[in-house]
Amino acid sequence: MALGTARPALPALLALIGALLPGLGGAQTSVHPLEAIIPRGGSVQVNCSTSCDHRPFLGLETQLTKKEVAQGDNWKMFELSGVQEDSTPICFSYCQAQTMVSMSLTVYWFPERVELAPLPRWQPVGENLTLRCQVAGGAPRTNLTVVLLRGEEELSRQPAVGEPAEATVTVLAGRDDHLANFSCRTELDLRSRGLGLFQNSSAPRQLRTFVLPETHPNLVTPSLVEAGTEWPVNCTMDGLFPASEAQVRLELSGRNLHPTVTHNNDSLLATAHDKANMEEEGTRQLSCVVTLGHQSRSWQENVTIYSFPAPNLTLSEPEVSEQTVVTVECEAQAGALVMLSGGVPARLPGPRAQLQLNASAEDNGRIFFCSALLEVAGQVLHKNQTRELRVLYGPRLDKRDCLGNWTWQEGSQQTLTCQAWGNPVPELKCRRKGDNALLPIGDLRPVTREVAGTYLCQARSPRGEVAREVVVNVIYHRNYILTTILVTVAFTIGAAGLAAYFYNRQRKIQKYKLQKAQEAAAMKLNTPATPP
Repeated sequence: MALGTARPALPALLALIGALLPGLGGAQTSVHPLEAIIPRGGSVQVNCSTSCDHRPFLGLETQLTKKEVAQGDNWKMFELSGVQEDSTPICFSYCQAQTMVSMSLTVYWFPERVELAPLPRWQPVGENLTLRCQVAGGAPRTNLTVVLLRGEEELSRQPAVGEPAEATVTVLAGRDDHLANFSCRTELDLRSRGLGLFQNSSAPRQLRTFVLPETHPNLVTPSLVEAGTEWPVNCTMDGLFPASEAQVRLELSGRNLHPTVTHNNDSLLATAHDKANMEEEGTRQLSCVVTLGHQSRSWQENVTIYSFPAPNLTLSEPEVSEQTVVTVECEAQAGALVMLSGGVPARLPGPRAQLQLNASAEDNGRIFFCSALLEVAGQVLHKNQTRELRVLYGPRLDKRDCLGNWTWQEGSQQTLTCQAWGNPVPELKCRRKGDNALLPIGDLRPVTREVAGTYLCQARSPRGEVAREVVVNVIYHRNYILTTILVTVAFTIGAAGLAAYFYNRQRKIQKYKLQKAQEAAAMKLNTPATPP
């Protein structure tokens, strides 16, 4: 501050001295150049001269580092170096009178720092975003401008004011701004001073915008899950931007389910398959949290995990002989009710069910069905169990399964069906009486008259033997047409022979009579006449 006030005092002092000293008057002091602009730290040469006609006293008044580099009778050349700021050097001369003249020396320099303030990590679409650019240093400020940019698009242009200078602009963030680069730039325009346009740019900053609807995610899950089984969980959300940047967390009572996330346009789908543990039985909270930008949306659903094993259905013996008493029992876990059925009247559900039966052949293959019921979270669940009873009995060959008489048309396609029953399944063979020819059973084939006859069908198994007689009749037609033809031909031949016989006989008779007539006539001619 002391130096700044001393500079203007010196020219005033010199002017005062010049006014007090007598002189010739009329001599002028000149300076060249009158104006100069140099980079900070640079140098410039200043020529001070006078119009005095005899050798004057010349000098240059300045606080800058100066050096006289040349001189003449009425001029001197000074070099100013290391100039750091604007200055007004004064050339003065004393030619019986004091005269002086000042020049304008301007220093220019580029900003030391051009920086765009950090952008939000995420910017909601549809909200205002303020961009701030700070500029430290740079001169002359009257020629310094700050420009805020979106990519190459100019958003604002402002003069650099203050130290540091700050320029701001507010824009409405949109989807198109996602991943856009924002920056600021300074322009030092010295073209009017014979120099150029000098630009300094900040490092670009990338903006990420997002849209996260106010609606909550849609969580789809079964309300009841059996422990030890795998169950699916789906969480969806629409209207996201950019959906690929959204993070999803699925948790069951704080346990991460590690979902697989897929994206489709502005939607996402998170899926997980979990296996509930026995230790997690009870009502648990399933949550889905979708995070995008610095915001989150969540939703919770209750899931009840239960344990419900199938009922225990037992037969006293799974395989028995006829007339054996069989006990059937069904029992479920505590809290469940069971109902037993299987060819017997159903009883009301209870914690345990039992029935007994005297096994017969009709019970072979009978299915007993036990249904357990358990109420969980207001819903009735069912678990079922089945058992099959096998009854051992000897062969049976009933009329309804093996008819005693078959009558078929010769040449027709027929299947002989004869079914023997028994457990174990008996072996069945049907042999014809007389020649023991086997009757083909179960095969579709044309019927011939050779298959006709009476057969004895026998069914054998380790539990006994049973037999049944069956008769196979085959209907066939004689060839009456051929017989008729043969008879007709025989009749025709016989009639022709008889006609020939009578014809020859009649001819012989006529020939005989003619012969006799001829003989009688001859005798008459040869007999003499009797005299009168």
